[in-house]
Amino acid sequence: MEESILQTPDGGSLALYSYGNPHAPGHRRILVVGGAFLTALIYRPFASALSSRLGDDWTVDLYDRRGRGNSTDQPADYSMDTEIADVALMLEHTGAQNLFGHSLGGAVVLNAVRSFLDSGDPHCTGRVPQRLAVYDPAINLDSSIDTEWLKAFSEDVEAGRSSRALARMQRGMKFSPTLSKVPLPMLAALLAGTSRTKTGKLARTMLPSGVGELRAALEEPQPASSFAVLPPNTHFMAGSKSAEYFRSTARKLHEVVPGSTYLETPKGIHGSVPVAFKALLDDIGDYFTRP
Repeated sequence: MEESILQTPDGGSLALYSYGNPHAPGHRRILVVGGAFLTALIYRPFASALSSRLGDDWTVDLYDRRGRGNSTDQPADYSMDTEIADVALMLEHTGAQNLFGHSLGGAVVLNAVRSFLDSGDPHCTGRVPQRLAVYDPAINLDSSIDTEWLKAFSEDVEAGRSSRALARMQRGMKFSPTLSKVPLPMLAALLAGTSRTKTGKLARTMLPSGVGELRAALEEPQPASSFAVLPPNTHFMAGSKSAEYFRSTARKLHEVVPGSTYLETPKGIHGSVPVAFKALLDDIGDYFTRP
């Protein structure tokens, strides 16, 4: 693995980690954009395993988005435009011609590619990947998510009520049909028990940046039709065991993008990407390597 630090035009910096052949050409490089509340370190098993699955002449590039890992904090004017600019910077630096996004990272890459195409600028359209795939993309399509909880979530984070904030997010996003119905105080008490685990500690550390990225990705509903401009080489993926919201979002996007493909990974869950679930690795590897 090779690590490098890239300077951004707005004065920030992004940490980039490359797995596999450092000299791989662009058509054999995949840029991976991770989800909310997770650092590049958590995706290391996935990036390493995917690189091995693809072969010795491939590279998997992964970076810490703003506010996590070795990258700088989100700027004061942070928005989805910040994320799009960062994706553009990473594509230009690595030369990667393949793009993969997980969860909120899926929202980032889809918005980025749509922005490149909508710009009409040949320099921007030149960044459109040869192949684009997302798994369980987190987008508020056609007001499919009630975001009323975001305000209280932000207030809880500001006040340091981390367990209560996580409970609000769990209920608001409906990740689990069971937990989303548990009364807020009871769910907060249950989540408080995870505060000493590695995952629990990380989630709490990421809460401040989580406020910004959830607002950027979810607060403004987006019509599914606005993504119809995405290229036909777009591959929408979901886990068969992921929350219905993720599967429904991926299916709706597939329906509006002509020529796109859709696949559900059997037994796949929302967290299958970071843990390098083999069946999902095979599905991703098959898509990026098939003729």
